[in-house]
Amino acid sequence: MDLDKPKKIFIVDDDTMLTEALKDYLTRRTLNEIRIFNTGEECLKHLTAKPDVIILDYYLNSVQKDAADGMEILQVIRKHYPDIHVIMLSSQDHYAIALQTLQKGAEQYVIKDKEAFGKIESMIRELN
Repeated sequence: MDLDKPKKIFIVDDDTMLTEALKDYLTRRTLNEIRIFNTGEECLKHLTAKPDVIILDYYLNSVQKDAADGMEILQVIRKHYPDIHVIMLSSQDHYAIALQTLQKGAEQYVIKDKEAFGKIESMIRELN
């Protein structure tokens, strides 16, 4: 991925305050095209737009209880769009959960803390 070229980024999280804040943060620092989705299913419908990066929440079903969770969405992305970079975002700081997401195909795992946005920005800049 060309570092100077704007990237197409999908943020997939049911926490609307977080998604808007992350979009604002990334938009102010880069020229990226950012789209927000509150469910994984909504994101999957738009994958033909071929995002460069998907920032995917581990827990997605708190708003819609029958919706797929982040791990299920990750598996669909990996199966059909293996070239899309996926950064898993979660409030879980358990090593086993982070390891599981990496084993299933996420490239990075970021804990939702006060440094999360800066970490995500750095990861996006470093992706090839």
